[in-house]
Amino acid sequence: MKKQLGIGLAVLALAAALTACGGTPGTTTTTPAATTAAPTTAAPTTPAATGAELKTATSSLGQIVVDSKGMSLYFFTKDVKDSGTSACVGACLAAWPPLFTTSDSPKVDGVTGKIGTITTADGKKQVTINGMPVYYYAKDKAAGDVLGQNFNTAWYVISPAGEMIK
Repeated sequence: MKKQLGIGLAVLALAAALTACGGTPGTTTTTPAATTAAPTTAAPTTPAATGAELKTATSSLGQIVVDSKGMSLYFFTKDVKDSGTSACVGACLAAWPPLFTTSDSPKVDGVTGKIGTITTADGKKQVTINGMPVYYYAKDKAAGDVLGQNFNTAWYVISPAGEMIK
C-alpha cells in the first residue's frame, strides 16, 4: 500500500513539475524552451545548476569539447566573437539551449581555448570559448551524439583549442 501511495505521489509531483515548466512559444528564457522540445532535453541544461565543467572527448569528428556528462557543445556561426551577446534568441533556444554556469571561471579539463561567460538577457551566465557563446543541441540525447554538426551550415562542434570543427 505504501509503495502504491509513493508511486502516486511521484506521478503527481511529475505532473505538477511538467505543468510549471510549460513555457510559451517564442520566449527567450531557456528552461521552458528546452523542456517543450521533449522531456529528455532538460538533461543537457543540468550542469547549469552546479556550474559548467568542460572537458574533451573523442567523437566521430575527432576531439571535441563536451560538458561534464559528455554531451557535445556547439558554436553558432551567426554569433560575433567577443560581442558579449548571443544571436540565438526566441525559438532558436528551444533547439539550441545555452550552456549556463554559476561560476565566472568554469572548471575545464583538456580545453585550451579561453573560457569566459556572457550575461544573457535574463541575467544568466552563458559559457563562452574564445569569446563565442556555447550551446547544446536538443536532439543530442546521449554522450557522444553530434547530430547538430553542420546543421543549416551554421552550427559546429568545438575543438579543444576553441575553434569550430567544420
